[in-house]
Amino acid sequence: MRSKSLFGSGLAGLGEATLFSSCSLLMRGRLASVGAIAGGTLALAAACAPAPPVVLAGPQPEAVVARAPHANTELGKRIDSAPELVVSGERLNVGLLRRFYAGHGFEPIWATRQAQANSLVNAVLGAGDHGLAPELFHANLLRQTAALSPLDRELLVSDAFLSYADALARGAMPVEHRTDDETLTPEPIDVAVALDTAIGSPDPAAAIEALAPTTPTYRTLRQALQRYRSGTPAGDKATTSRLREIEVNLERQRWLPRRLPAESVWVNAADARLVFYRADRPVFSTRVSVGQDEKRNQSPEFLATIDGIFNPPWNIPGDIATEEILPKTRSDPNYLARHNMVMLPNGGLQQLPGPNAGLGQIKFEMENRFDVYLHDTPSKDLFNRDNRRISHGCIRVQNPRELAALLMQQPIDTINQAIATGGTNRSNPPAPVPVFVVYQTAFVDSDGTLQFRPDVYSRDAEIWRYLDPVRQPVAEREWPGQPQG
Repeated sequence: MRSKSLFGSGLAGLGEATLFSSCSLLMRGRLASVGAIAGGTLALAAACAPAPPVVLAGPQPEAVVARAPHANTELGKRIDSAPELVVSGERLNVGLLRRFYAGHGFEPIWATRQAQANSLVNAVLGAGDHGLAPELFHANLLRQTAALSPLDRELLVSDAFLSYADALARGAMPVEHRTDDETLTPEPIDVAVALDTAIGSPDPAAAIEALAPTTPTYRTLRQALQRYRSGTPAGDKATTSRLREIEVNLERQRWLPRRLPAESVWVNAADARLVFYRADRPVFSTRVSVGQDEKRNQSPEFLATIDGIFNPPWNIPGDIATEEILPKTRSDPNYLARHNMVMLPNGGLQQLPGPNAGLGQIKFEMENRFDVYLHDTPSKDLFNRDNRRISHGCIRVQNPRELAALLMQQPIDTINQAIATGGTNRSNPPAPVPVFVVYQTAFVDSDGTLQFRPDVYSRDAEIWRYLDPVRQPVAEREWPGQPQG
């Protein structure tokens, strides 16, 4: 019986020609890999000429590639032929391809897997449902593969599947290409193993789609994307702007861990608001002030864990001391004394605890390389402003005592008593509480309503470059830990 076309049913108008019609010497498939995956071990049956299995025991690309005899195959020679691999003008990811084919003896595999290939191509061509342009994954060439050589077709479809899986798993703009203050990233995913898992599953497309987030926010943003696309005439500038915001923030969702904790604190710098979740439900929300618009004072995006200090002293950062405080002492010798500040033996400045201290009476410490934390403030009027981007990056909390009571799981009277002692003391929550500091210009609020905020930190445009097929940077995406060259 004639093998089913990769571009057959489900891709109207693309013809019935079989992508890989036979198992020739060049296209002889050899698939025998055993990959450790979540929920068990999957053994993929050999096709055409059987071969001994290559065992993948986790992401150890250097060892895997070193054992694979790829120099003796046409495919292996093509992958290793040059630092760059290009098909019909489109650059492929050599690292991902090498990683994937190392588990397959560097032999082609799609000639004998037409149904799986069809399913995965349909998934790639539907990438727009995730706010990802299919053209990022060679959609134009996937629609006209008849003009390609068999080997080019093999490499192209594999690269499309791997790159799409990678984009769903950790974002189209991977962490190694982001700015230094955008550090959120999901758990590492071996997309080569993920593709093998998809090939062996009853529904390959669903297995790849499962790499995307499943949070209510991600679902709501995807639904909003469909509404905006279908509800307004093409070319409408307002709609185009909203679509871009949604697509950029779908990308930000892909930067988050897939297993989000049921209890956590979220600070959205774009919204200048904090929300505390318990059992996956928002139970407390308060206004915050965040970093200024100036790049060096913006609040970064990161994940940390909270503990609390009452009546904290403030070890004043060196740049604030040098640029803002010490110049004032030249004209006002009593400035430090009036503000309860002292010079430390190491030359640093510290403001002693007290009701008028800069950190207020509660500091939520959360160790991170940015030295950013949540804290109280004596200047309560700041929270009445619409523009609350006024700090050097730290986050001031409007209602810190209520937050402390929730985190410590204590009555607020107990929190007040700890503060009333006047002495600095620390109290850890009963269990670690993660804090996510994010920057989301399109998000779902605690009532489930889609909200938009201005891009005050001007971060959206750089992300959009990686989502726009016309302007996408040409630098090769890296697989975490992959060998280079």
